[in-house]
Amino acid sequence: MSTTVADASAGAHAEQPEPGRRHRARIWNWFVLGATVAVFAVLAWNRRWMSDDGLIVLRTVRQILAGNGPVFNVGERVESNTSTLWTYLLVAFGWIPGLRLEWLAVILGLLCSIGGLLLALDGTRRLAGPTRSTIVAPAGVLVLIALPPFRDFATSGLETGLITLWLGTTWWLLVRHARRTPACPVAVTALVIGLGVLVRPDLALFSAFAGLGLLLLEWRGWRRALLWAAAAAALPIAYQIFRMGYYGLLTPNTALVKEASNAMWSRGWDYLADFTGPYYLWIPLVLCAVLGGLTLRRARIDRPVVIVVAVSLLGGIALALYVIRVGGDFMHGRMLLPALFSLMLPIMVVRLTRATVVPALALGVWAIVATGWLRTDFATAGKPVDETVTIADERVAYVAASHHAHPILAEDFDEFTAIARPINAMLATDRSPAILVQSKEGGWHRYPSTNGRTIATFFNIGGPGMLLPLDMWVHDPIGLANPVAAHTTPYPTRRIGHNKYAGAAWEAAQFARGTPAELIAQGDFTVGSLDAIRRTLACRHNPEMLESVRAPLTAGRFWRNFVHAVGRTGLRYDYDPRVAQTCP
Repeated sequence: MSTTVADASAGAHAEQPEPGRRHRARIWNWFVLGATVAVFAVLAWNRRWMSDDGLIVLRTVRQILAGNGPVFNVGERVESNTSTLWTYLLVAFGWIPGLRLEWLAVILGLLCSIGGLLLALDGTRRLAGPTRSTIVAPAGVLVLIALPPFRDFATSGLETGLITLWLGTTWWLLVRHARRTPACPVAVTALVIGLGVLVRPDLALFSAFAGLGLLLLEWRGWRRALLWAAAAAALPIAYQIFRMGYYGLLTPNTALVKEASNAMWSRGWDYLADFTGPYYLWIPLVLCAVLGGLTLRRARIDRPVVIVVAVSLLGGIALALYVIRVGGDFMHGRMLLPALFSLMLPIMVVRLTRATVVPALALGVWAIVATGWLRTDFATAGKPVDETVTIADERVAYVAASHHAHPILAEDFDEFTAIARPINAMLATDRSPAILVQSKEGGWHRYPSTNGRTIATFFNIGGPGMLLPLDMWVHDPIGLANPVAAHTTPYPTRRIGHNKYAGAAWEAAQFARGTPAELIAQGDFTVGSLDAIRRTLACRHNPEMLESVRAPLTAGRFWRNFVHAVGRTGLRYDYDPRVAQTCP
């Protein structure tokens, strides 16, 4: 799936076309690019929605805008968002009066997706030929916009749109360097490449290939190379120092929850099959390979083109292998979208010739069929989850649960309002700190709390987090915003990203005030379970871990957090406190 620079048989007239032909080619190409992006924008807007994970990001944004710092809960420094840049991009525009953060995330995500797609298309157009007489047609881009996950996660409140923008921008800048028409100084391109790890940590893989590619394209000696490397690394290193001192970890808390360092190849291959199978993705990939081969025929390939194409292909393969290695995700297709986008970059558009017309038309036919009819088997099921591999079509699930065609606001979700309404009513009449535990009947039991805050635990914390007060602790048993749960070992049979569990009993063991008889009176806990959890949390490294996120942030605390971040990131104790009560 490479792209050619020039036709070796082209004569002087091909290199210097008449003005009229050049003008017609320019108009056609921009029409192709504009129409393709417009179609994608309409299709993505028609599937606009907000995920609970997106709402998690927005609670952190609310905390920052309220002056409480980059936290999910006041008084507990937990980095519950994976994408640093996405969080602060939302903060940058969150001051706009009258605009709900949910709508801001949806619109900004879509704009990022549109911008990234347009830059990617223009980059490949520039690579497709040496003159403005080159006529192009959409190719690889059709693979992307035909897939429901690519359209779904263009909104959703998550960082996928920003990933598309960063990949598209990086590709466009590298192509400009390869074509000797740089859009900015090399140091600026290096800075953009370095931002990948702040967009999402695993994009460091693509950044590594892109950085190497930039050095090969613009090599001017070791001194310049070191300056460019410093430009790329400056912001990531600065933020890493902040992360280690402020949060006390090497990674976002989400990396602990998902055990991103573990190898789960079998589940990863299942995740890949779940993504490729329903859309017969091998068909467009073969067609793209054929188009790439046809454009290579009788073509002159120069070194800069080889470099930029290698960056996108190797970067895409590395991203895909990483996702497969960690076991994929529970959201259908989402984590493989950056890899597929990277692989499609060299063939986003293709030079339109007699040889490429037929496979390009075949690709268009597949795209129409995939857009209109190809779906996962579970997308139309009553419960849109593949129970065999525990992967869900999140958008379909939230639309069904909310009874809204386009659920955007937190209050659009019935589940979230049903949780938040009675709690807000209780808080209106009694603000005394308490641990709230939901009974089997659906009511709420109150246990006096010793930490000065009201605490409640939910599986989905984004929606409740948006609807409940910022000074209330909203925890989840899987650990996204819960440091105690994040450091437990995973349950082996639970779905990826949700395979940890430390529920309300862990909250009660830490903060509940009362005699053992009082704590077990309502039937939510047993004395044995509370004692086992307390013994676990008393083990010598665990109190220090909790201090790192809950103690006031002084210069000394920042330094201790920084120094011990490596060991703290690796800290784990068994999810079953009866096993974990023996301290190391």
